[in-house]
Amino acid sequence: MIYIVDVLLFDDFETLDVFGPVEILGKLPDTFKLNFISTDGGLVESSQKVRVETNLYKEEKDVERILIVPGGNGTRENVDDESFISFIKELHTRAKYTLSVCTGSALLSKAGILDNKRATTNKKAYSWVIEQGEQVQWIKEARWVKDENIYTSSGVSAGMDMTLGFIENLLGKEKALETSQRIEYIWNEDSTYDPFSKLYE
Repeated sequence: MIYIVDVLLFDDFETLDVFGPVEILGKLPDTFKLNFISTDGGLVESSQKVRVETNLYKEEKDVERILIVPGGNGTRENVDDESFISFIKELHTRAKYTLSVCTGSALLSKAGILDNKRATTNKKAYSWVIEQGEQVQWIKEARWVKDENIYTSSGVSAGMDMTLGFIENLLGKEKALETSQRIEYIWNEDSTYDPFSKLYE
């Protein structure tokens, strides 16, 4: 089984939100095919001025898709962009799994995707994010949260732990550990361990 991983980019996305998970999934090319997309295609620039060439979303039959929605400063503007939120909603309906990193969960919640589901987000931006979805069961102390086919992570680097947790669920713990060792990353395997949850109180 090969999954197309649609990584949704927008101006002022957070670089590590994207390239942490991309580094991990990219180590398993027999399972994951990476596809950077945006609403208009072309170059999209991160908060750190990293420019990425993106594709337009192209629907394909008989393929399984994974959606990744990063966070970053750009989420503050995009939560109020109705067409962008509708685009996320459409992408989610076509995906077998949806993953968000950091404040990307604000976009998912604004789209109604997280209604009546458990989710988490960046702890520094926690107060702002939870305002975007009053029907969400926000979990403040969590490195990442899985609810059915939706994964949400805490801030920035937590996306890497979540992605390894996703691989564990999909392909087994041995494959997750093997991947973390290949990139010399110390995987925080405990999704409930969150030292940052009390840092900004």
